[in-house]
Amino acid sequence: MWKRTLNGRPLHFHLAGINNQNFLMRDDETGSWWQQITGKAIFGPLKGRQLDAVLSDELTFGLWKQESPAGKVLAPVTKYQDEYESEWEPKVAKLPVVINFPRTPLQSRDILIGMEISGASRAYPMPAVLAQSPVQDRLGGTPILLVVGPDGKSVRAFVSRLDGKDIELFRKSGSEWVMVDSTSGSEWNFQGCAITGPAQGKCLQPLPVLKDYWFDWRNYHPETSVYRH
Repeated sequence: MWKRTLNGRPLHFHLAGINNQNFLMRDDETGSWWQQITGKAIFGPLKGRQLDAVLSDELTFGLWKQESPAGKVLAPVTKYQDEYESEWEPKVAKLPVVINFPRTPLQSRDILIGMEISGASRAYPMPAVLAQSPVQDRLGGTPILLVVGPDGKSVRAFVSRLDGKDIELFRKSGSEWVMVDSTSGSEWNFQGCAITGPAQGKCLQPLPVLKDYWFDWRNYHPETSVYRH
């Protein structure tokens, strides 16, 4: 997700095409073409310019509704409702890819959580994240925490640092869904906020994550590493 304002000027985007199975967008104001995954203009007057990222979540509807009971849902456009694809992901997963990277650690359609910090990028295979949550790692010199939510599907990431000190968090045994940090013994929720203990009321800094296929992530992050426990 990207801000659509550049130098204080709002831009209006439309789907223009597909490049390596990744959307291209065209802005009405300058006619520049933008890559979906990078938020960077690749053609036109604004070539090389970068949109600012907006922190966003990819959650199941049930978890989102639980966290945001007053939230609003974007309604479908009635006249196009029959054209919406209800099984898009399973169908896309069966399509051949136009680029692949043989002799790399993952298969083209393997799903991962991609992260980039301070110029360093890393792919976290989804099965490893689901099996090991919470995942403690360090990327670009930053201590990070990847954690799977109470729905067993949604993933968030945080800087695992509190009051300037690195901390480790673990799932509390026997709890429905609570993490505990090893420093203060405070309990933390999936929003990255302490709900009991000395740290109560404090929240960890959230980090952007991208759920993606390996071939797409690897293509636009050629120097990426792959997480190994």
